[in-house]
Amino acid sequence: MTIVSATQARANFQSLISRAEYKSERILIQRHGKPVVAIIGLEDLKRLEALDDAIDSAELRQAVEQNDGFTTLEDINAARGVNE
Repeated sequence: MTIVSATQARANFQSLISRAEYKSERILIQRHGKPVVAIIGLEDLKRLEALDDAIDSAELRQAVEQNDGFTTLEDINAARGVNE
């Protein structure tokens, strides 16, 4: 991973975008020596979002399994005689 200061990032923004897009490089931008943001390619972002969705789904499944009183929308509609 490449680390650059905010000043360097500002001066070389187009180059950093190209490196992230075409070389799949991950660029960490620091302000006052502390990491604050990153530039990543779109494919990396898609993988991160898919991973985040998978974690959310796993947590939901776990919550459903642990909650004996869990009721789905389908169950509520069926009890009320509502057709979807």
